[in-house]
Amino acid sequence: MQELHDAPLAPLTTFRLGGPATRLVTATTDDEVIAVVREADVSGTPLLIIGGGSNLVISDKGFEGTALRIATTGFRLDGTRLELAAGENWSDAVARTVEAGLAGIECMAGVPGSAGATPIQNVGAYGQEVSATITEVVAYDRRADEVVTIPNADCGFSYRHSRFKQDPTRFVVLRVRFELEDAGGLSAPLKYPETARTLGVEAGERVPAATARETVLKLRAGKGMVLDAEDHDTWSAGSFFTNPILTEAEHAAFLARAAERLGPDVTPPAYPAGDGFTKTSAAWLIDKAGFTKGYGAGPARISTKHTLALTNRGGATTEDLLALAREVRDGVFAAFGVTLVNEPVTVGVSL
Repeated sequence: MQELHDAPLAPLTTFRLGGPATRLVTATTDDEVIAVVREADVSGTPLLIIGGGSNLVISDKGFEGTALRIATTGFRLDGTRLELAAGENWSDAVARTVEAGLAGIECMAGVPGSAGATPIQNVGAYGQEVSATITEVVAYDRRADEVVTIPNADCGFSYRHSRFKQDPTRFVVLRVRFELEDAGGLSAPLKYPETARTLGVEAGERVPAATARETVLKLRAGKGMVLDAEDHDTWSAGSFFTNPILTEAEHAAFLARAAERLGPDVTPPAYPAGDGFTKTSAAWLIDKAGFTKGYGAGPARISTKHTLALTNRGGATTEDLLALAREVRDGVFAAFGVTLVNEPVTVGVSL
């Protein structure tokens, strides 16, 4: 277990932003993780959990307390059952399951961050969400001071949300268990239209899992969504805003605003999101509100490859990023009456 004081946190985030932590501890075993968390709870020390750092926006002032970087390792595959330690690199784990000929998470290739973060955010991409394959989450319950195993049904999964995100100070994820599918080397049925279209197949068809993974990686790279130290479009948290889910009344009001602004022949994206709810596209809203690719004049700008990613062009501060995020959020609301919600977790700041 490594311990540093007045330690920079920016290098531990994909934004490369944020000030130092009073204390930074890197834990490589579950027992070390629990010991650091328990010590912080007993002493009343503020605690910040860091995994892959791909979903964090940290204040320029940093974090006054203990930052715990979870660097645990463990990839265990038993037939179609997979167990990942929280600190395992998610994209690498996806590659290993595809190499093993298993399906279920191949379309989440290239998603940055660690395995332990996936149930918290209910990570999803290109038609797949981890909630469809997670069977159990092993976590340290800070309230009960014990390790618990939480079945999928009790995780409270919904779009980019979970029980862990709802109550962020209670559970620290230690391990995540999945049930994958042996489809003879084929992928799960493709759900995302862009993926199917790129592969020249119909939605619902299967392709070799390796082909699905490679296709998703190419699609993500084309949008600046695969980490590359030389490409500032990837100095981001991926999608900065979640896709809005609207009630029937909200959706009707949105359509009226869109028709007024863009003309009656324009049809905004719409996807079923459960009884009485419709999901629309945050990227579409941002673009149609006038925030196009590359928008911005300072060191924080919209990606040149995708309107949904806010990026650090080098030399940006967290306040630069937040100023841009607020401008985009407020501009979308002024144009369409829809409020965008940030996907990354903010530390010491708020949008």
